[in-house]
Amino acid sequence: MLELVGDGVINVYRWMMDHLFLINIVFSLLIIFFQRRNPTTVWAWLLLLYFIPVLGFILYLILGQNFRRERMFKMKEIEGEIKYAVRRQEESIYRKKLRLRDPELDRFKRLILYNLNEAEAVLTDNNDIRIFTDGREKFQALLSEMDRARNYIHVQYYIIKNDELWKEIEEVLVRKARQGVEIRVLFDSMGCRGMRHSDWARLEKAGIKVAEFFPALLGKLQLRVNYRNHRKIVVIDGRIGFVGGFNVGREYIGKDRKFGYWRDTHVCIEGSAVTSLAVRFVLDWNYAARENLFLEDRLFEIPTYVRNGRDPVQIISSGPDSHSQEIRNNYLRLIHMARKNIYIQTPYFIPDDDIRDALEIAAKSGIDVRIMIPCKPDHPFVYWATYSYLGEMIEAGARCYTYDNGFLHAKCMCVDGLVTCMGTANMDIRSFSLNFEVNAVIYSARTTERLMEAFENDIAKSTLVTRKKYEQRDFVIRIKEQFCRLLSPVL
Repeated sequence: MLELVGDGVINVYRWMMDHLFLINIVFSLLIIFFQRRNPTTVWAWLLLLYFIPVLGFILYLILGQNFRRERMFKMKEIEGEIKYAVRRQEESIYRKKLRLRDPELDRFKRLILYNLNEAEAVLTDNNDIRIFTDGREKFQALLSEMDRARNYIHVQYYIIKNDELWKEIEEVLVRKARQGVEIRVLFDSMGCRGMRHSDWARLEKAGIKVAEFFPALLGKLQLRVNYRNHRKIVVIDGRIGFVGGFNVGREYIGKDRKFGYWRDTHVCIEGSAVTSLAVRFVLDWNYAARENLFLEDRLFEIPTYVRNGRDPVQIISSGPDSHSQEIRNNYLRLIHMARKNIYIQTPYFIPDDDIRDALEIAAKSGIDVRIMIPCKPDHPFVYWATYSYLGEMIEAGARCYTYDNGFLHAKCMCVDGLVTCMGTANMDIRSFSLNFEVNAVIYSARTTERLMEAFENDIAKSTLVTRKKYEQRDFVIRIKEQFCRLLSPVL
């Protein structure tokens, strides 16, 4: 019996090898005609299929699913209220009644209008923003604010590692749960694959609610590995909100020898923009936990704010279920609106054609374009693709730097010292179209100038990649760049 099965497998294998060319043609036609995709992405998948026949198509089935047909996150219970606020602000802009405290920001009203129309992102102007570029400071502030919680704590991270940092956070969460504070922890299945079931069960035993985004099949097989909830949001009592690049792990506080010091950007917001972060968390939670927290009015009560903030903010989000790439479009619009300077910090720089062309045109037009990336890769394929695009920016006249003091993970664009778009989205195709992301658009000279000062301070710890230095890279690096760039649409 076993011999018959073995012979059958061998015969199937031989048949597949004999007809491999035909099989590849069939798989290629399926990719081309049955999925409406960007041609560049299609060619990247066809290239993978050519080099890895059959297995390439299996990878496509796992990594190449398209969620744009499905609206995953629904908010029927509060949709009317949000649309009313959006329409009211739209009317103010059209009638020129919307007034910003800084007259220089008036030229960005079209961007505000776009975010209202496309992302239903209401502008709030009473926000106080604290900036964190150091992990120890950020998590110290987070622990302190969580310790002050009275009603609820909502925690969402792409990566959570069961190390000393998480144990410190867990200790506070368990203590607050015992005090009657309602706590929810939402995690991404792929990003938290190192956590064990017992780690989450321990939280649930303490009365903490836990939900997993895109859970793996049978606990191990991740069929939607390419679509990751990359958002990092913490909302406390609807009063305080955290958003930015830091995940939870010892490397994010500089304790990993491989990366060294971890340079990131995170903000703590107090003001009405926190409600937008609260809604974003609840949308994700409702999908993952199959609950409807919009029925809980107390989660959206407007609290009393200790600080009297003055920064206008819109919270925007995007993902593979969105009809348009809202965060990517904000980056693009800001590049086109720049008059003086554009500062970009990102760990991965793989822009699409429009973003790349816009930056090149800006640099060639005399706008001070500065781009900073890490000096070391955490994902080699992505890093070498990044380096190839950096070469084009240098050729166009942009000033490009590699950050040498550890690892740069900040995701931030500052324009003209007036507007900042920062959060969880990298300047790459994955963040634009595959990951679920969230950013804050901050219309504030005060906050933008502080972030630009942080960039300029980082220059002292960075290397300027001149045209001469880039042209002197060795042959092996050139090969790495070209190969990885071919795969950049699917990286």
